[in-house]
Amino acid sequence: MTRTSEKLLTGPGRPRAFDEDVALDAALQLFRTQGYEVTSLSDLTSAMGISRSSFYASFGCKRDVLVAVIRRYSARGLAALRGIRDATAEQPARALLTRLANPDDSGHGCLVVNCISELAPGDPEIQAICRAHVEGLEKVFAETLNPSAPQTAQVKARVLVSIALGALTLHKSGIPQERIDETLAEADPFLT
Repeated sequence: MTRTSEKLLTGPGRPRAFDEDVALDAALQLFRTQGYEVTSLSDLTSAMGISRSSFYASFGCKRDVLVAVIRRYSARGLAALRGIRDATAEQPARALLTRLANPDDSGHGCLVVNCISELAPGDPEIQAICRAHVEGLEKVFAETLNPSAPQTAQVKARVLVSIALGALTLHKSGIPQERIDETLAEADPFLT
């Protein structure tokens, strides 16, 4: 679903439309690439393809954009994991762990993990959004491990998510893939 926002830009009565979804996706990529603190408002408006006045009128401030982007990223990520689970006939929990524990090809890692380490300790709202994402991941794993009674698999799910998020952090620190794979292999008892 694409939303188009019409906002007045500087200049007398010249409405200009922009695609809010496209703008937020650009902000997401920028935050993943540079991080929140380093990203300037100029960087953000340039990447989003909008003026400062449109930015302020549509989004408020840089932090509000980040909050919208994290929520968007979380919803998409959880949906993608459910899709992987539903499309995998054999060892769906292993498929989830492999996908979650390995960063995509961008090399920028998981936006939520980045925000947990960079911002969550000092921002209760971002911390709550990140915590909800982690709990969502645990729910997907629990439903995968025991579809008929996911509550019985909550502890295993929590261990698997912790291992996956730890692996993402190891990737960011430059630990060789072989060592990360050895760590992930230790999760095998929790995958059934």
